[in-house]
Amino acid sequence: MFRRRSEDEQALAVAAVLEDQTRDPQAPKGRPTPKRSEAQQQRRKAVNTPTDRKAAAKQAREARRVDLAKRREALANGDERHLPAAHQGPVRKFTRDYVDSRYRVAEFFLPMAVLILIGSLMPAVQTLSLFLWVLVIVLILIDSVITGLALRRQLAKRFPDQNTKRAVTYGLMRTLQMRRMRLPKPQVQRGAKL
Repeated sequence: MFRRRSEDEQALAVAAVLEDQTRDPQAPKGRPTPKRSEAQQQRRKAVNTPTDRKAAAKQAREARRVDLAKRREALANGDERHLPAAHQGPVRKFTRDYVDSRYRVAEFFLPMAVLILIGSLMPAVQTLSLFLWVLVIVLILIDSVITGLALRRQLAKRFPDQNTKRAVTYGLMRTLQMRRMRLPKPQVQRGAKL
């Protein structure tokens, strides 16, 4: 029960598990159902974890590193297969494309904020910089309301039977980021027809 397995037994067990996993679930299995005792023996053999803790931790770190690299590349290229769950699906893709296809006031907030802050340090234009703060905030609010309403209308028209919950919020949060800093990277040019 608690004996050590040889390397050959482990390799055969892994091969058997991989063979079972690659089979099409709709295809006939092509072999008789094993007895319970045989199935339990195969399950015990199928465990392929390293025997020492350090090797297991190293293997887990490597798997995490590979997964993060795939996700980072997917965010840079817009590859749907490896995107995080928050960015997957046709609704989210359309929302990203809709936001990226036009200029938004909110994406220029950071550069305008820096200019306004520099202006507020000069006594001659402090009143003007206060007025500009209010103007920028009002413009962002108006643009966000218009974008949100238009996006909600487009989503209802294009995806009537799909869940579009939180898609508008997702799009509005994307407008707050400068275009170069957005992840996943924009896949459409400005002015593109959707």
